[in-house]
Amino acid sequence: MVYGMQLPVQSQSSMYAEGWEKGAGPEEFVEIARVADRTGFAYIACCDHVAIPRRLAEAMSTVWYDPVATLAHLAAVTENVRLMSHVAIVGLRHPLLSAKQYATLDRLSGGRLILGVGAGHVQEEFEALGVDFARRGPILDEAIDALRAALGTEEYPEYQGETFAFKDLGQLPRPAQTRVPLWVGGSSPAAVRRAATRADGWLPQGDPRDKLPEQIARLKRLREEAGIAEPVTVGAITEPLYVGEPAWPVGRRTLAGKPDALAESLRAYAAMGVDQIQVRFRSRGRGELTDQMAAFAADVAPHLN
Repeated sequence: MVYGMQLPVQSQSSMYAEGWEKGAGPEEFVEIARVADRTGFAYIACCDHVAIPRRLAEAMSTVWYDPVATLAHLAAVTENVRLMSHVAIVGLRHPLLSAKQYATLDRLSGGRLILGVGAGHVQEEFEALGVDFARRGPILDEAIDALRAALGTEEYPEYQGETFAFKDLGQLPRPAQTRVPLWVGGSSPAAVRRAATRADGWLPQGDPRDKLPEQIARLKRLREEAGIAEPVTVGAITEPLYVGEPAWPVGRRTLAGKPDALAESLRAYAAMGVDQIQVRFRSRGRGELTDQMAAFAADVAPHLN
């Protein structure tokens, strides 16, 4: 079981952003990415929203960095950590446009892209970009299939669907990877089915621990019924973490304490069939966050498996 993290700063929803992130920017990105790279994190991730309506701005904020630009910037200052969109709302853009951006990112990073995709939930965002919000599920299904073709090995990919179609249009550079891992985010029945039948991995969104085993069993059953033999990477987002005894209130849902106790708790995810966990640390500043990352990598991660 490996571990990755959603980058702070790049999205600042009131549900999870720490107070210090409001004044942070590129310098913090680079240091945090380098620490993740140095300490064995499997990936760093960046979210995707184009524009947030006023009615949602207080809860979601309007701070949402572009994932392609952000991950490309961080690709240049890291060597090993993978770069993931969690998640790209690919239905908002034509698949050839997304393929051009993400293929370039994969080539520039030496094959480190994980393309995480999701349906999206902000209606005004779809309307502003001329995309049918009511059809976002079927559009995403098509976009995934089209991206499979457009991110493959062919210089002139072909795809024919109801919403998207292309052929005799060449795109170079190709991705560095022969097959870019494509993971689907979301926990609705449609998202789980989409992950089972169209994706290489599943990124659940907010499932509590007691719900995950049932979801994982359904995911694997649907994949088997679809006749797909390749394994699917199962993810989970852990509770907020704090390595050690905090000297400040970190919240009742936070897992805090000695490294061996944290490792024991997190091993329960592996027992459920989870392959990768996405971790988030409570912190009051960049320094405390990078210290937490290093402590987790040194003292908790070696005992996860």
